[in-house]
Amino acid sequence: MSTEQVPLTSASGATEWVTSTSLLSHPLAPLTSSEITKSAELVQALYPAKTNLHFKIVTLEEPSKSQLIPYLDAEHNGQKPSSLDRKAFRVESNVRLGPNFHGPGDAQEILLVEKVALEDEAVKAELAKLSLPEGTAVISDPWIYGSDGVDDERRMYQCFLYMRDPHDPSNLNSNHYAFPLAISPVVDTVDLKVVRIDLLPTGLDHTVHPLRPLDIHPPNEYSPEHQNLRTDLKPLNVVQPHGASFKATKMGETGEMIEWQKWSFMVGFNQREGIVLYDVRYDGRSLFFRLSLSDMNIPYADPRWPFHRKAAFDLGDAGAGQMTNNLKLGCDCLGSIHYLHTVLSTAEGEPFPMENVVCIHEQDAGIGWKHTNYRTGKAAVVRSRELVVQSIITVANYEYIMAFIFNQAGELGYEVRATGIVSTQPIDDGIEVPWGTVVHPGVLATHHQHIFSLRVDPAIEGHGNRLVYEEAHPMPRSDFNPHGVGYTVEETLVEKSAGLDLNPDVNRTFKIQNTSVRNPVNGKPVGYKIQLPPFQKMIADPESFHSRRAEFADHNLYVVRHRDGELYAGGKYTNQSRGGAGVRAWANRREDVADADLVLYLQFGLQHATRIEDFPVMPCEVIKVALKPSNFFDKNPALDVPPSMQEFNCSTLVAEQHRQPVVEATVGQDHAVCCSSKL
Repeated sequence: MSTEQVPLTSASGATEWVTSTSLLSHPLAPLTSSEITKSAELVQALYPAKTNLHFKIVTLEEPSKSQLIPYLDAEHNGQKPSSLDRKAFRVESNVRLGPNFHGPGDAQEILLVEKVALEDEAVKAELAKLSLPEGTAVISDPWIYGSDGVDDERRMYQCFLYMRDPHDPSNLNSNHYAFPLAISPVVDTVDLKVVRIDLLPTGLDHTVHPLRPLDIHPPNEYSPEHQNLRTDLKPLNVVQPHGASFKATKMGETGEMIEWQKWSFMVGFNQREGIVLYDVRYDGRSLFFRLSLSDMNIPYADPRWPFHRKAAFDLGDAGAGQMTNNLKLGCDCLGSIHYLHTVLSTAEGEPFPMENVVCIHEQDAGIGWKHTNYRTGKAAVVRSRELVVQSIITVANYEYIMAFIFNQAGELGYEVRATGIVSTQPIDDGIEVPWGTVVHPGVLATHHQHIFSLRVDPAIEGHGNRLVYEEAHPMPRSDFNPHGVGYTVEETLVEKSAGLDLNPDVNRTFKIQNTSVRNPVNGKPVGYKIQLPPFQKMIADPESFHSRRAEFADHNLYVVRHRDGELYAGGKYTNQSRGGAGVRAWANRREDVADADLVLYLQFGLQHATRIEDFPVMPCEVIKVALKPSNFFDKNPALDVPPSMQEFNCSTLVAEQHRQPVVEATVGQDHAVCCSSKL
């Protein structure tokens, strides 16, 4: 496979390969290294000297929307915008936040929790009862504690223990998820000590067995060096001999403006959401003010203690930004690649540079449009090309490959690929349970859901937008419809903030419209339609902590009126949360959203009924959301894409003889019509 790195074009037009800090930061650009340092110094100065502060997040606090709209309009009108102050937001301690509000975890805290759990003498005593072979390495996976209302006010972690293959102790990459242990320490992060050791149920019910010497099963490795690799796979090279078709322009230290095939948008990046897109336009026309993955929740199906609390908010509990991979040329991304770097903050409030957190590249997406005139055999065919803006996060056992995808027909998609290793727990030999699947001897992979929420702040030709849904209904039989085959498509306006659902039986489709701008051909409001994949929404009881906390997980779509600072569908603080501070609560305000500054939260997900093929590493599960123009253009916007002329990929009929016989009617000079048959 062939790949190359794409250079960067600065605001001055010069080509750069390295980041320049000389450019003034755009108000939406991520914080620079110096801004992070200065922010931490200002906070530290508020406390007595030598006070040991733990910084959870130092990140950009975006200017208000009312300030940004005229700023961006001035930019697009070629005017010099008024400068806006740049502010940093900090997550304060749980004491300041109040009871049941906790900041997210961070890398330093998680490592410290692992250390506390594994060095605890009571934990060591429980491990000794397993009689593990000498030299066995025990691994701790700290999980955010979750909530059940039972002595869970303190900030805690539930640690699940594993071991690496005891017969190959030097293999640091051994798949420890094939060796789950029935010991689970609970660590209080305020006092940094183990406050309880839970023994895990491993049978058909809540019964917990006394620990005994462990029967060690064979390993189950995923790394290539442990496989008999195929030998019949030929190389597939992705080659762009003239380079990529997009342009990247620096906006501050790490923010960038991307231009490609009439699209333009700014790419930001932060600790919680990861990639954020701003000011998305097509051919200069405004489409979206801000796009980001707002939240995600992964509730598990095992009802037994302590598994009943397993429900991770990977963005709110940890953060997509800090879990992002360093993407590798030729592996994670193919073709002519442009990488974006970022700077996050450490627990000490110091800058933490992260390289290659976003890759931008083009990819072939098959046929974009085609028609063959069967009368002449002439085919017109255009291949579709896509621009991919991608990042990958690793959340302990799981990976998520997340990408915004643009095409040449004015369509914008969001794609999630779930892979990695399923979360495992021990199970007795010969046991089968309905809430999970045995994927290896002694290893249970519990069923679970992945529920995502994509935040869409639309600006379809401006900020006065509305949400409608259209449905297809049969016409009643009548003199007009005597055969009962007619049907109509009817549109309904959503007037108040609410949670709404798909209905495939009537093909319910949601659209964002701007009624002040009309299509020049049919007079309909310009708009974009939303294509959401149906999924099984939160299964847990509506009164459960799972349902109360994941406020977005009960509807396919939420529409609310915009308010600054309301960005996260599950609420700002999801760690051990109780609910009531997220999108469900905002929608319950029942505010007017017709022809207003509205915001949408689009839910999509996977019901992961685990299977043995998901282990030791699962093939990618792919889910997509699409935003497509609906009466926004006056014709197919991809008509001007050059046709596919390369001999090796041009579609042709098998032979000239394949043409079908046709009959033509020709109008003569005297308006008489003559018919002739041709072959």
